[in-house]
Amino acid sequence: MDVKVDLYNSNNHDEQKLPLLHNMEVRDAERSLIQRAISQTFQSTAHLANLLPTGTVLSFQLLSPVVTNQGNCDPVSKLMTATLVALCGASCFLQCFTDSFRDDKGHVCYGLATFRGLWVIDGSTTLPPQVGAKFRLRFMDFMHAVMSILVFAAVALFDQNVVSCFFPSPSNETREILTVLPVGIGIFCSMLFVAFPTQRHGIGFPLSAK
Repeated sequence: MDVKVDLYNSNNHDEQKLPLLHNMEVRDAERSLIQRAISQTFQSTAHLANLLPTGTVLSFQLLSPVVTNQGNCDPVSKLMTATLVALCGASCFLQCFTDSFRDDKGHVCYGLATFRGLWVIDGSTTLPPQVGAKFRLRFMDFMHAVMSILVFAAVALFDQNVVSCFFPSPSNETREILTVLPVGIGIFCSMLFVAFPTQRHGIGFPLSAK
């Protein structure tokens, strides 16, 4: 009886020493070129979306499959898709001119930057002229607004439903352009955003701590 117990314990001890996947090679899943492209598209879209107003990007991503009919567009769907892209692009452009601040009670107030200062949207408070002067429009605001439109265009081109709607059967050259152009726009605009970061905390962007 003791011999059986010892043999059992010995076998148990040997099994514990062996790795769980003994003599098994774990290989990475082989992905096709299309799968890699789709994966890269999702990653690129996520990075580019960080440079845009959150609400606008979410609205576009939610409405895109609906208005494009999953990429199977008729003339009406194509018009609706073009309208959605135009409205979201205009939203990205305009929200680059918004800013926010906290009043005496700590409430966040949003306003529209003008050449004279900040026009508070809800009119709940007014800023002194010397404080409002810090929020005046600058050349950098227009630069960021143009870059936001370009970045949103890149995000729209990454959307397969939108691409299939406007280019149902693209040629090889068109397909290459649609693949390379958004990546180029994303890299170019990302470098400019890093080199010239915005100081505004407008609608759809992270709030300022102050």
